[in-house]
Amino acid sequence: MVKEMVKKVFKGEISVGKKTNLRLIFVSLLTVCLVSVYAGSCKRESLNVEVQKDVKIEMSDGVELSANVFLPNTRGNYPAILLRTPYGKGNVEEEGPGHYYASQGYVYIVQDCRGTGQSKGQWEPVVNEKQDGLDTHKWVLEQGWCNGNLGTLGGSYLGYTQWITAPYASESVKAMFTVVPLMEWYFNCSYIGGAFQLQTMMGWGSNMVQPTEGEGAGVDWEKAYRKLPLCRWDENIGFEVKWMRDWVAHPSYDDYWAKASIADSLEDFRVPNITISGWYDLFVKQALDYVSAVREKAKSERVRRHNYVIVGPWGHGANAFVGELDYGKEAEVDMDEIQLKWFDHWLKGEETGLEEWPAFRIFVMGRNEWREEEEWPLARTQYTPYYFHSDGKANSSIGDGKLSEEKPLDELPDMYVYNPANPVPTHGGCLLFGEAGALDQSEIEKRKDVLVFTSEELKGELEVTGPVKVVLYASSTARDTDFTAKLCDVHPDGRSFNLCDGIIRARYRESAVSPTLIKGGEIYRYEIDLWATSNVFLAGHRIRVEISSSNFPRFDRNPNTGHAFGADAELRKATQVIYHDSERASYIVLPVITKDTK
Repeated sequence: MVKEMVKKVFKGEISVGKKTNLRLIFVSLLTVCLVSVYAGSCKRESLNVEVQKDVKIEMSDGVELSANVFLPNTRGNYPAILLRTPYGKGNVEEEGPGHYYASQGYVYIVQDCRGTGQSKGQWEPVVNEKQDGLDTHKWVLEQGWCNGNLGTLGGSYLGYTQWITAPYASESVKAMFTVVPLMEWYFNCSYIGGAFQLQTMMGWGSNMVQPTEGEGAGVDWEKAYRKLPLCRWDENIGFEVKWMRDWVAHPSYDDYWAKASIADSLEDFRVPNITISGWYDLFVKQALDYVSAVREKAKSERVRRHNYVIVGPWGHGANAFVGELDYGKEAEVDMDEIQLKWFDHWLKGEETGLEEWPAFRIFVMGRNEWREEEEWPLARTQYTPYYFHSDGKANSSIGDGKLSEEKPLDELPDMYVYNPANPVPTHGGCLLFGEAGALDQSEIEKRKDVLVFTSEELKGELEVTGPVKVVLYASSTARDTDFTAKLCDVHPDGRSFNLCDGIIRARYRESAVSPTLIKGGEIYRYEIDLWATSNVFLAGHRIRVEISSSNFPRFDRNPNTGHAFGADAELRKATQVIYHDSERASYIVLPVITKDTK
């Protein structure tokens, strides 16, 4: 049942536009991206298992959290593996990872986060995870059945419960295994380029306040995402939720978000870690950037050396294939084997070949092959600008927009009207819900409020692997507005598949801390972070960039008023002008990798 639901979610057969229960969907997705090791083909001698249900663990403030503990039914001391989750610690009677790990000589502990499941206290996302995690580490290590070696495990939010403790963990925490982990709460999750990631935050958040699976199933999500003002969005679910209102009340990076961040603590990162991500996962940028930073900054040479990333052509889950393209059987990885080797090495001291692992193992789409790298971004990257060109009529795919390495001379600007009442719809990309992955953008590119710039057909292969950004010179009639950018691979049959995309909110063009409005009609320079990809544009394909002002409901609609964020019920149209001439050349920067350098 779980696998079938996941397939339907990723195919878009179950979407946020239908009256579905997002909580049940999200738990199903987590089932895929957590642990499948117990279903693997590894043949080992198995121990009998003892289960201790709803064990109460007292936190430093006196609140008791509940955990299920799976132990080998043989007296002794064992390494422990901890998983902390807000989604329910599961049924102990059902065969699962707890039974498997215990049968293989580990103690497996799965704990309800504060205020969820059978745990006491008040649930509020991220607020208590650092201290509760450290308190739980201490409790595990004090138990008679623990031999002093502790590992942690989990995906998505369960990845956050690991990363937030890693700079403060004791030496007894030997290893982390994080799958599509949330690492940073503000950047690349709540707000991206200053725009609120509406679908993820409110879709996920509204279901996290539902105490039972059945509640929330009747929400009309298409209508809910259009609810204004955003400061009262929780009226969609029938009651006020303080922390959801706080998300809207803090659109800039401030102390509210900083307390949940480890961005300034990466040099203190203390735990060997492996992170699994996907090019269409909503946390892929964090995975690449944070592991790269730990490998560069961590004080411990052991930690610098033993932090790894695997990135496949997946969505929010390992081996979770999304979109309309087939990447072949080679795109799958044996997660069972990787997990076992990882914990057997760090928690049991076994030689598993881990010393030979590459720092970054990435799947190169288009060529559809795996490649091993030792740094990110790749040191041999040639950052190459591709400039926008047109005679002022780049609107839609039948316009005259062109893309080339040649710098523009005197060219007319392009213009379109952004109407937040009729936003450009989200179609594919790095999503938590709905139709994620690479989808044909042909229908999107028919819109007049989407500028399309396309290269000539490529005579040979062009590999693009690394971070991608767009530099845009633009003016608007609004005091605040958004600009979006999308990189696509156009196939010979005309289908246009998205690779990566980004957004910038005008008031946050210079700083995420101190927003400043723009002046109507004045030209500004914007940088749009499209995150990252690894794709080979094959011979006969074309490179395409889309420019617009909305991607809804992934991001909230900018009402174009310039008023305080979240307060508007009013929507205004804005006329956007994109410049590409000799003095104000707009372009995309592609991280080109040439064959003869590797």
